[in-house]
Amino acid sequence: MKTLDYYVLDVFTDHRYKGNQLSVVYTDDELNINEYHDISREFGYSETSFVSYSIVEKVFKVRSFTPAKYEVIGAGHNLLGAVCLALLKKWDIFKDQDAQPWVMIKDAKIPLRVTEQSSLPYVGMKQTSAEIIKTVPAEIIAQAVGLSVADLELNGWGINIVRTEVAHLMVPINNLESLKNAVSHKSLLKAASEQFGFEGCYLFTTNHPDTGYVAETRFFNPGIGIDEDPATGTAAGPLIGYLEKLGYIDKDKDFRILQGAYVNQPSVIHVKVVNDGIWVSGSSVIVMEGKIYL
Repeated sequence: MKTLDYYVLDVFTDHRYKGNQLSVVYTDDELNINEYHDISREFGYSETSFVSYSIVEKVFKVRSFTPAKYEVIGAGHNLLGAVCLALLKKWDIFKDQDAQPWVMIKDAKIPLRVTEQSSLPYVGMKQTSAEIIKTVPAEIIAQAVGLSVADLELNGWGINIVRTEVAHLMVPINNLESLKNAVSHKSLLKAASEQFGFEGCYLFTTNHPDTGYVAETRFFNPGIGIDEDPATGTAAGPLIGYLEKLGYIDKDKDFRILQGAYVNQPSVIHVKVVNDGIWVSGSSVIVMEGKIYL
């Protein structure tokens, strides 16, 4: 009977039982697609990452799947947790790299910046610059998230699809009360995502009392089986890029986004817009580990 080592981490946090939960499985070789799907479904977290080191390509490789059999790409919590695990376990994943460290998520190269904070690895993942794709009517989205059109009015900002690696819908919300009251109507959100070509729905407000955060957010993505995600790096990057394009924040400054408060998994996502991209950063902690039997 074949066994695989697994680990569960809390990501975008430095405290156990906070942040976004991620299962990570170490594999020597590629699994067949059914094994990826079965293991991801068994864990039941929003995503499960499968990691290996390629001696031939000289790189740490990550593939990530949801329980709904959807493969996830981009520099999000699925990648951050996998890299933090390797660093916490002191796997020498950058041994064959000369310059800036990098890893692969499926077929995409992701540059990294690795430091340490509070005795934990602090990893920055570089996304491409944000691109505004199109505007989506407020009436459609308001109905899909159980709010009024007036609830989606914030500083005159539009509801826009924004992409770094992944195209997500940025939905301004006028205050924390409205953000708290939002509800994902799955069938309506799925229909809107298919009609307009976005993946997840990132609700955000900049009207909140804690000045330590540039925005507080919630993320719904029923199309790939995620009811509400506690931390979404692939959406935080587009959001900070969008806010920079709107003139709300400046480049080359560090900001923090709060997510996950309404599912009791508060997460802190560090973000920065630079001339040639967006840095999304954070830490992770290991919660448990064990064996999988195939």
